[in-house]
Amino acid sequence: MSPTSQDDGHDSNLPDLGDAIDIVTFSQILEMDDSEDDREFSKSIVFGFFEQAEETFEKMDTALEGQNLDELYRLGHFLKGSSATLGLTKVKDSCEKIQRYGKKENLDGSPEKDEAICLSRITETLKTVKADYADVEKTLKDFFSSA
Repeated sequence: MSPTSQDDGHDSNLPDLGDAIDIVTFSQILEMDDSEDDREFSKSIVFGFFEQAEETFEKMDTALEGQNLDELYRLGHFLKGSSATLGLTKVKDSCEKIQRYGKKENLDGSPEKDEAICLSRITETLKTVKADYADVEKTLKDFFSSA
């Protein structure tokens, strides 16, 4: 627990999972567990997300190779929703960027007519989201292995 955790409004019983995970949202998943000893329900949700995310990243790579902005938009939207449900804020934020670029928009929502710019931005954002995902995957696997 960090020294400031008593002052930040968080319940001191919640684990510290770093700034990439919104603990209030994630704790709502944890509350659905029958037992804190095995965390069977939340673990199944999180590990299901890992499989889903890895499949989605593969599809994003394929869509990027094919320069398919519509598919990248759809995949970004899909992964944004499932990562938001778990409170994976950095993954969600990057997926929202991919979604916007796939719709040929700038981050402020204004149109971006140059598809090459959108594809370039998605390429960079995909690197970021994969790194952020790897971080939260390790954090959550560590959390569940100690549960």
